This record gives sequence, structure tokens and C-alpha cells, in this order.
Amino acid sequence: MTISVPVAPFKGDPSQPTSADVVVVGGGIVGVMTALELAEAGVSVALCEKGMIAGEQSCRNWGWVRQMGREEAELPLAIVALDLWRGMDARLGASTGFRESGIVYATYTQRDAKHWARWHETGKRYGIQTTILEGAAAKAMMPGMQGRVRIALWSPQDGYAEPWLCVPAIAGAARAAGVAIMTNCAVRALDIEGGRVAGVVTEHGRIRAQKVLIAGGVWSRTLLGNHGIDFPQLRVTGTVARIEGLEGLPEYPVGTESISVRPRMDGGHTLTLRNANIAEILPDNFRLFRQYAPLLQENWREFHLRFGMPFFLNLTSPRRWSANDKTIFETVRTLDPTPSKLFLKRALKNAPKVFPSFQNARVTHSWAGVIDVTPDTVPVIDHIPGLDGALIASGCSGHGFGLGPGIGRLAADLILKRAPVVDPAPFTWARFQM
Repeated sequence: MTISVPVAPFKGDPSQPTSADVVVVGGGIVGVMTALELAEAGVSVALCEKGMIAGEQSCRNWGWVRQMGREEAELPLAIVALDLWRGMDARLGASTGFRESGIVYATYTQRDAKHWARWHETGKRYGIQTTILEGAAAKAMMPGMQGRVRIALWSPQDGYAEPWLCVPAIAGAARAAGVAIMTNCAVRALDIEGGRVAGVVTEHGRIRAQKVLIAGGVWSRTLLGNHGIDFPQLRVTGTVARIEGLEGLPEYPVGTESISVRPRMDGGHTLTLRNANIAEILPDNFRLFRQYAPLLQENWREFHLRFGMPFFLNLTSPRRWSANDKTIFETVRTLDPTPSKLFLKRALKNAPKVFPSFQNARVTHSWAGVIDVTPDTVPVIDHIPGLDGALIASGCSGHGFGLGPGIGRLAADLILKRAPVVDPAPFTWARFQM
């Protein structure tokens, strides 16, 4: 299978088991981290991925690993995740590309400066180390940056990792710990007996299990919808590019109102247009409009609405099916959307205004990824209401890569009924039913 973004190869097992203690649905960072946590606790796990490991958003994100700027509800989990990232290479016996390099956000407008000044105070309440820089101090952190920077917020404990490299490495460690990992193995339906989950039915047959975790990213709503379970989740698409030919940039990620850029371990840089996502108008947008209206009203600048053929394709796709039927999970193994030429053009236009060396930049790769978004942009990590034995870890809203190790730890805690690593209350499904 060829996709637009490079990702380290990972070959799935030749056959699936007939049973396991837990089935994990989804081979992104949340799924493989949860599987690793469970296997290290002595639990037998089968992980089913309809396409390839890290084929979708888990290899298409920016690669930032940050506490700074997170939603306040996520901060305890972000702190746990960062601590897990620090020990990840030693734990896996492989490189994830993680660097605790620090991250800096530079502001050019009063509106953005006020936002980050407020966040600085929020972070202090949680013990997160950030420093507000002004004038010469801000310029010193970002040599060569152009324009009048009002303030910069420096977070020395944050950093980045390489999405294309680390998620397959985590999957490799999970397999070494005993996890059965099936790729090109779509879960068609949950196996439900007497009101509780009894496993899953894949395109290759049934796997019996006491518990099932749905970590399907943008596909979680579709899978649960087949069982009449309405999980509030919509999709947005972001565009990313790999750049070569840059010199003199900081050796850590930099964000401004207009661009985000970070160094890569392969010698290039990852560039994105800040706060720019395409929201494809689909039938679910109308079904869930009331729940998402506050988010759209507050963040309307970030979303570019688009209406086209996907609306009609989605409208005519079956919402319920039999486990004997071939499903959309098999016809669409990997979401590989076309990157936005407009977003790339704007990013490349904005970038030299921040760092003049971008005038010599060359785009070597560009790609797009589809992000699963909840109404409050905070993930759901919880038991699925009304379905005993089933849990979900989804709706990461673009935060799943950096938070992934923490989400995997918390999901495993819930499955194992052990003391949760953080208070799970902010991540409950019930918050959308109030």
C-alpha cells in the first residue's frame, strides 16, 4: 500500500487469533500504546488495523509533543504523556525521534499575546514551566526572526518526535511483549451478547474477548453507529509539508499566528499553516450541528468549509450493516486526502516573512491528514455507556500524537480497573449528555 506520507514499514501477523483478553480496534498511536501497556501488565491483546500501522493521522501530524497550549482539562494527561515520552526510546529499544528541545510561540498581535499570557498563568497552576520573553530576549530565542514580536512564550520541557518512525516502533515493542497485531484486518462489527461485548467480528472471522477498546480515530463514530451508538465526532483535514534548504532556524519547534515549523531528524523541516483546517460538509455536520455550534462560533477563523462530492458519497453510504457484509473499512483502507494547494501556498508565502531563509525552501513532500474532533476538542477515554465491556479512546482533536502515551496509559488503567494515572472525569462520554 502506497500513501502520500512516508511511514516506517510494519508487517502484520499472518493470521488472527480466535480469542484474547482484550481486542484493540485501531493501529494509531493510541491503539498501539494501549496494547503495549496491557501486554506489559500480562494481558493478552489482539490489535486489529483495517489498513497499515500509523497509516492515517498518527503519521500525518506535526510531531509536536507539548504541554504548552493544551486545553486545561488535558494538562494532567499532557504532563504524564511527556514523562512517558522521555523514557520511550529506552522502553522500546528503538528510536522515536523524541527530543526535549523546548517549544516557543511568538506573537505578533495583541490578541495572540493576551491568549498566551493567560495560558502562562494557567500552566503555572499545574507546575508547567514556561517563560514569557519580550524584546531582545524573544529575539535571542529565535535568531533571524523578522517583524515586531510582542511576546514569546518559551516552554523548555516540550519537544517533538517523528510520527513516521515512532508509532511503528511502539507497535514493534507491543508485538515483542506478546500483542497479536493484524494489519489489513477490518473490524466489521462488535460481537454483542446479552447487552455486553463478547469480542469483534473482522473480515477474517470472529475474535472472542472479554473487553474491546475502540481507538479508531475518525472511524470510531462509524463503527459505533452500526450498533445504534451515537458518538459525537466530526472530521477536519489539515495539510503538512516537508521542507529542505533552510539554514539558521532554531533547533526546536516555533509557532506563530501564521505558521508552525519544526526541525526533523532527517535534516528537513516540517511546515504547516497555523490554525487552518478544511471542514468537509457531511451529513453528520447537520446531525451534530447543535453540539458543535459553540466550537464553530469560537473558532470560526480556523475552519474552511467545503461542500462537494464527499457529502453525497457519505449520504448514500449505509449507516447499518451485517457483520457478514463487506464494509467501508475494507473499501477505504487508508484515508489519504489531497493536501490543500491553497494552504501550502499561504504557508510558503507567510514563512519568509517570519524567517527569511524560507526564500530558499524546497517542498519535498506534502500530505494531508483527517482529524477526529469532539465538541469540546478534548478526547473521550471512557467506558461506552450501555455496552458492558466496551471502551473508547477517540476524539483526540489533533492532540492524539503528543498525548498518545498518556491516553494509552489511562485507557489501560480503565480496562484493568487499576488506579487511573490521572482523574478520568474530564474525558467521560457523559459530559456530552448533560
